[in-house]
Amino acid sequence: MSLKSIVRFFKYDIWHIKREDLSSPLFFLVNVLRTILLAIRAFTDTRIMRSAAALSFSTMMALVPMVAVVFAIARGFGFSKHIETWFRDLLASQPQVAEVIIGFVNSYLVNVKSGIILGFGLLVMLYTVIMLISNVENTFNDIWNVKSSRGIMRTVLDYVAFFFLLPIVVVVTSGVSIFVTTMSGRMGELVAPMVSMGIKMAPYVIMSLIFIAIYMFMPNTKVKFSSAFWPGILAGVAMQVLQLFYIHSQVWVTSYNAIYGSFAALPLFMLWLQLSWTICLFGVQLCYTNQNLEQLTLVPYNTRIGQKYQIMLSALLLSMICKRFEQGKKPCTPLELKMESGIPTHIVSNLLYQLEKAKLIVDVTGGDKDKMQSYMPAEDIANINLGVMVDRLETVGGWTMDDVDLKQFRSENWVKAFKIRKEYLDRLGEVKVTDLYPC
Repeated sequence: MSLKSIVRFFKYDIWHIKREDLSSPLFFLVNVLRTILLAIRAFTDTRIMRSAAALSFSTMMALVPMVAVVFAIARGFGFSKHIETWFRDLLASQPQVAEVIIGFVNSYLVNVKSGIILGFGLLVMLYTVIMLISNVENTFNDIWNVKSSRGIMRTVLDYVAFFFLLPIVVVVTSGVSIFVTTMSGRMGELVAPMVSMGIKMAPYVIMSLIFIAIYMFMPNTKVKFSSAFWPGILAGVAMQVLQLFYIHSQVWVTSYNAIYGSFAALPLFMLWLQLSWTICLFGVQLCYTNQNLEQLTLVPYNTRIGQKYQIMLSALLLSMICKRFEQGKKPCTPLELKMESGIPTHIVSNLLYQLEKAKLIVDVTGGDKDKMQSYMPAEDIANINLGVMVDRLETVGGWTMDDVDLKQFRSENWVKAFKIRKEYLDRLGEVKVTDLYPC
């Protein structure tokens, strides 16, 4: 097999293989390759690396208050010394970073306990954590092509739960590790090796479970467990491998310190954060690709459509939604629209977002991620015609011409242009959207 045929297979042939062409095991492997190729292409084509850099900065800002909560809860359970040891082990290759953060955390806790940091200072600390979680959610939603965000009450409840449950999970797992280690020493030589192996595997298992939970929880859409399972495991293992590499790369770190001195701690720590977020976001992309593989294989590469086809496809989707409403049936879901129209999933999502912004349709689930999004007309379908749709879609946006001197549009040619456009919209208005429904 020549190199040219291999390149052709991965570029073209792999996307045209059907289930009946191969046995089940081989078709499964083909789907795995498709998932990886689609995820890698989307990962390199989008701004995920920039998002990883932005999240690294947000993490730096929120690190002290988040670690402070972990330490405070650990002290309540009596595990403060163990948590400090665990944190130093986490940053074993950069002990100066660990010492600086622990110093900030201890000072922060003492000042909070004495009542020095209250009011505005506490709000600033809380703001950094909320902004971090918000940025993570927005990045996940961008990867999932989710345009709507959580409601205010849902956001507050979810963020507060995340802020307090994550430290408790860290503390409880650390306590379980201490208990298991202590008990293994009392159970004899036969049980101790098994427990020791379990302790060595525990970080991989815990990290994988955390990633699976984050991948299912953070996007404002329903993520299947089966779609998040393998990406979560891969991300968890990759994070542990990165951690081992970071800890054991002492020779490289020492030479770096010789060049930059004590200042080397910050860029090295930022590099670790950048790589960590890159792993996390690539796992998110794998989740999205895994859950939407069947639809994405129809269009293996990112597709940008022109305004002409946006109008045509928007009219098609709107006609389906209005016709379903006219027939007294349940509101349409994006999956039903995709299956009936044949339009790829990510294009359907973008078009529905534009139709919703134009106040032509409305999501009846109210942004509840536990329910499948469903759409119905935003007003009486008798008022929705092709002219209304085109006019509203063309004016969707956050900026208006209020600051522009409109006198420059009053010339004879401009008046003629506006008249022609009005006649164009009036002619389009003669076509009802429901009449466009495909038979």
